[in-house]
Amino acid sequence: MPTITCARCAKTKDAFDRAPFPGAVGARIVESTCRECWADWLKQQTMLINHYGLNVMDPQARQYLTRNMEAFLFKAGQGDVVDTTKQGTISH
Repeated sequence: MPTITCARCAKTKDAFDRAPFPGAVGARIVESTCRECWADWLKQQTMLINHYGLNVMDPQARQYLTRNMEAFLFKAGQGDVVDTTKQGTISH
């Protein structure tokens, strides 16, 4: 099984068999994200969805989650920390 050096944890681990996310971002995940960090992202994503009451069918919510995923996995840009004073709303 091929290995990668994870962009998030900087450890060398087994690579994904196939992309867990579609498109170019999915290809980037395969090339530079370990399964453990992906699992950590899924927990973070669930927390963001539940905390802010996001509808994943809403393009704005998907864009918000994708931006946070890239910040979380690749340290690209600024990810949002869950702010309990803003429960039920998101702002871009």
